[in-house]
Amino acid sequence: MKKFIAEFKAFALRGNMMDMAVGVIIGGAFSNIVTSLTDNFINPILSLVTGAATYTLQDVAGFASSFISALVNFLIMAFVLFCLLKAVNRLASIGRKEEAPAAPTTKKCPYCLSEVPIGASRCPHCTSELSE
Repeated sequence: MKKFIAEFKAFALRGNMMDMAVGVIIGGAFSNIVTSLTDNFINPILSLVTGAATYTLQDVAGFASSFISALVNFLIMAFVLFCLLKAVNRLASIGRKEEAPAAPTTKKCPYCLSEVPIGASRCPHCTSELSE
């Protein structure tokens, strides 16, 4: 059972799976902004230009407040999603060991300051004998 849970955790917390989930959620929230923009700005402007409708100042304020509400909802959704992903990433990194830095493979020549393989006894650039 522990192996099954570990495999599921590895599957669910893979980078591309999380990215896809974020994309779907943000895409759904963004579609509300596009719908609000269309319903509250583009359609009324087209109706006004074609003469199909006239709007009062209260109507325009209602259109603006609806759009601002959709925008605020999107920002709240994005913030909550950001916080959740930050928590998931922190939980995923709890059992992980930190990798030790790799051993150096080159050193600097003290005379010409060029990169030299660590095992070299002479610098290939200035032919100086390396004591290190």
